[in-house]
Amino acid sequence: MRWTYTLGRVGETEIKLHLTFFLLLAYWAAGGYEAGGMSGAIGAVAMLIALFVCVLLHEFGHITMARRFGVRTPDVLILPIGGVARLERIPDEPKQELLIALAGPAVTLAIAAVLYLVLRLSGGAADIDNLSPATPFVAALFRTNVLLLLFNLIPAFPMDGGRVLRAVLATRLGLARATRTAATLGQMLAVAGGLAVLLSKNGNPVLLLIALFVFLGAGSEAAAVETRLAGHGLHVADMMVREFHTIPVHATLARAVELLLAGEQREFPVVDNLGRAEGLLTRDNLVRGLSQRGAGATVAEAMTPDVPFVPPTLPFAEALERLRGSGLPALPVVDGDGRLVGLLTRDNVADLLLVRRAGA
Repeated sequence: MRWTYTLGRVGETEIKLHLTFFLLLAYWAAGGYEAGGMSGAIGAVAMLIALFVCVLLHEFGHITMARRFGVRTPDVLILPIGGVARLERIPDEPKQELLIALAGPAVTLAIAAVLYLVLRLSGGAADIDNLSPATPFVAALFRTNVLLLLFNLIPAFPMDGGRVLRAVLATRLGLARATRTAATLGQMLAVAGGLAVLLSKNGNPVLLLIALFVFLGAGSEAAAVETRLAGHGLHVADMMVREFHTIPVHATLARAVELLLAGEQREFPVVDNLGRAEGLLTRDNLVRGLSQRGAGATVAEAMTPDVPFVPPTLPFAEALERLRGSGLPALPVVDGDGRLVGLLTRDNVADLLLVRRAGA
């Protein structure tokens, strides 16, 4: 089941929507329906879509500032807790991350200021209490943006406030310790918030979902930073498996079974008569091929074709991104002359990182 869907692209950034966003949409529509029937539900959905646009503008505040420092943003993901712009790397200087983290809230503040002026000029109420699906459109959008601004400034990693905290801490503790500290604080606040919701008589399930996202997000972000730091300075040539078996494209699956059982290798580059990589035969490919076609079928019938290759000079971060993006446990390593020189596997990368983290 897919959890994210691509809505479009702005420049180099894909806009993605997480499936759980529809839970918030349904919850808000139900509240609108209860308050004002079908028209109330439609108004609530329209308000949430408008807020979705505000969240996107918030994230593109981060993205625009990041581009000023030469940091690309491959995609931005919209979640029930807001948006997450995925930077290709953490800026080298903590001051740069600080400015990137503050750029999003600055955009939200500007949106709230414009909506406040509209309310004042039109004679509408601009206070932020009594927020409900039945609140007039502009007032509800203003108040929600104010709450969004305050929420994002909570020093709970990976919220913007947590990133600001990490940037400040990084100037003295270094990126690794600053990330661990900010992530731990973020998870503690998420647990406290989740317990408060559970113990409340009228606990809001959306707030519980937000606490869960903050807790998981803090942990995954901290792990990603540790991985990136452990792999700093590495290239594919430092991580690839150099001793491996290949299998001809015309070989039978019975032969592939023999190779699988003869050693610890689980993925086999499939080559043509000239030794050029044609695809990859994984253990899953092999098992599926045996069950569907039998041991006499050829490797070509079971392999994954058109597998992306990686050069041995590719830096760690890009190599890991390609490996994860492929959805495969391994990728062939091909040099500039088209020769198969290695195999980049998830297991080998994980083992190398464990050794690096241990200080070996």
